[in-house]
Amino acid sequence: MRKIPKTTLVRSVSIIEHTLKNSNISQDDNHKPEMTIAITPFDGLCGFRPLAEISHFLATVPTFRNLLGESAAKEFESTVKGSETSDQAEDQEKNKKALRSAFSALMNASKDSIAAAAKELVKSAEKEGESFAGEGGPSNGGKELADLVVRLNQQFEGDIGLFVLFFLNYVQLQVGEAMYLKADDIHAYLSGGMIVICLQLTHLHLLIQATDIMECMASSDNVVRAGFSPKFKDVSTLTSMLTYSYAPISAQKMHPVDYPYVTLSSAAYSSNSSAILYDPPIEEFSVVKTGLKRKGAKATFEAIQGPSIIICTSGEGTISVGPKTEEMKTGYVFFVGATAECALESSGEDFTTFKAFCDLTGKEDAGNGKL
Repeated sequence: MRKIPKTTLVRSVSIIEHTLKNSNISQDDNHKPEMTIAITPFDGLCGFRPLAEISHFLATVPTFRNLLGESAAKEFESTVKGSETSDQAEDQEKNKKALRSAFSALMNASKDSIAAAAKELVKSAEKEGESFAGEGGPSNGGKELADLVVRLNQQFEGDIGLFVLFFLNYVQLQVGEAMYLKADDIHAYLSGGMIVICLQLTHLHLLIQATDIMECMASSDNVVRAGFSPKFKDVSTLTSMLTYSYAPISAQKMHPVDYPYVTLSSAAYSSNSSAILYDPPIEEFSVVKTGLKRKGAKATFEAIQGPSIIICTSGEGTISVGPKTEEMKTGYVFFVGATAECALESSGEDFTTFKAFCDLTGKEDAGNGKL
């Protein structure tokens, strides 16, 4: 067990995308899927909206349509009409091509056009309120979207991201809710600051961000930005590499389950303490959230064949590995090596931790054909 040094607070709301494994335009060969768990109520943009919603906004937000261009807007509408939710491979491929063409048209608009359109968009949002964007779409109300446009413009005035949000799902996560972001999923985090903790392991790199969210991702340098950022925006790379999958945000929300490899003490059971598992469909990482609700409540985790990083997000307690016990408070982070049993014990009534881990059982033999 090793305590990790103090963390650094950063702010990040960029519209970004992480590439797939072995992409010919990647900085490295590894992909960068992510999982985001809300610690406080949190909002962001994630993945392309259902196509009918995009068509709705093209019809009800004049500045959005004008910036895209009338020809591009009509082409998108006519191509996807009647097949927005088709499960036929031919229709889906046709729809993705139309989405790529429309999104690329927006992203390649001139800076002067974007600046002028953004001013008009913000004026409409401030004036129209609930009636903005045709009273919103099925996923978001008009007032909700109007407030979002005004808020984001205050942070990044005149940014292309003010229009990108009409292409992407706007999601609000409540405490404990989570979403999984595949590599090549476009997304942006819109709430608050984040504490970043990085640790390079032999088989695994875990990056955990906290204050509004807990985020865990695979080891990769692959990041392409498109908006809401003062950093370089590589529009041509981003528009060429996206998969253009489209779905409602419900398709990306995760459903946690009880973690089976932990023993809760009687004090933990009687106080409704819990250890729940967020397990995305990848091998790189999983996360367990543990909430101990009474002084003396204890959770003992079985040893696993892989490393862990554990961060405390509220309360106080202790962490024990073998004969060694350390104090743990909000913001404290510990590394726990493979094959080590770990115990957490609360010193109060609300001791919450997140354990990001990778179980390497059998993976060492995978290259030898033993699996």
